[in-house]
Amino acid sequence: MTVVHPVSFESNEVITTTPEDTTAVEPAGPTFHQLGLPQPLVTALERRGIHRPFAIQTSALPDALAGRDVLGKAATGSGKTLAFGLPLLARIGAEAQQGHRAPRGLVLVPTRELAQQVHDALAPLGQSIGVQLTTVYGGAPMYRQIQQLRRGVDVIIATPGRLQDLISQGECSLTEVVVTVLDEADFMADLGFLPVVKELLDQTDRNAQRLLFSATLDGEVDSLVRRYLKDP
Repeated sequence: MTVVHPVSFESNEVITTTPEDTTAVEPAGPTFHQLGLPQPLVTALERRGIHRPFAIQTSALPDALAGRDVLGKAATGSGKTLAFGLPLLARIGAEAQQGHRAPRGLVLVPTRELAQQVHDALAPLGQSIGVQLTTVYGGAPMYRQIQQLRRGVDVIIATPGRLQDLISQGECSLTEVVVTVLDEADFMADLGFLPVVKELLDQTDRNAQRLLFSATLDGEVDSLVRRYLKDP
């Protein structure tokens, strides 16, 4: 098993409410194009002033873009949102869906704050290639989330409990999901969410691509990796 251990960029971080991928000083190294990212996404990144990937992105993107499962050990501020978000958008954007859009990408996160942060980082990039994203989390009106799901979305960024509630009500299905991301898996384990996470993963295609990022990889997270990831 290969585990990505990025170097730390904490000294370059700027404390702000915007996602970490757009606030730290860019490192030297290969370009996104050299890592295989499709040109429309490269262009969308450049328009946002993002030209070179961080270490976790450099390590994760080639395998993730090739469709492999990826296991990343990454702390907040390391640039992991784009490390999983760019391959997710690249694949969903390349597989155009005709008619009503059913979710084909799923990002599970532990908190509503992180769900919104991931959405804010990825939604403009998705819009540039015609990929529609939405957030699903507790503490917000459910009917608005149901309306969005009924209109059709490509990617759901969700907390486990609220997503499970919507599925139970028949408002969402994960049968067409081809890429699943687990972000901050250790935090989800600490909050007791892993039983629900497993129930959700069991509803997706067992051959779907899995991208899991966590600050620690032992205990319950390790059991999750061994059960759901294929040769990450």
